[in-house]
Parts: sequence; structure tokens; C-alpha cells
Amino acid sequence: MSQADFSMKTESYIRILAGTLVLVSVTLAHFVSPWWLLLAVFVGLNLIQSAFTGFCPAEMILHRLGLGNEAGPAQPEHKP
Repeated sequence: MSQADFSMKTESYIRILAGTLVLVSVTLAHFVSPWWLLLAVFVGLNLIQSAFTGFCPAEMILHRLGLGNEAGPAQPEHKP
């Protein structure tokens, strides 16, 4: 298998980042302060606005870091 077989779409990275931030937010709200739930609210609102506007700050950061691609995972070639 080539490294291209393991590449991920930018959308997958966004979902991983958002899910991680929500889990961190809930954990911090439980152990530190309920105010940490505002982080989860921010993440949720950002996901909603990005669905309507197409603008996602996390996506721009991921592209600058060189993570993700628009084409998605490479598909194996089917040879007849």
C-alpha cells in the first residue's frame, strides 16, 4: 500500500478536531468549571455557520499545516 492510500479528506480532520474539542470541553466542564461548555457551544456554532457559508477557519489552518486533501483517499485502480 502506498502512503496515498492512507490520506484523509480535510473534512475528516475537521470532524476529528471538532469531536476532540467537544470532549475536552465536557471534561473540563466536569472537573474544572461549567464555563468550559462555552467551548463546545463555540465549536457547534462554528460547524453550523461553516455549513451555510463554506468558511471554516480550522480548514484554513489545516491547509497551512499541509493536512488533508480535497480529493479524499486514493482509490485502488481497477484493471480489467
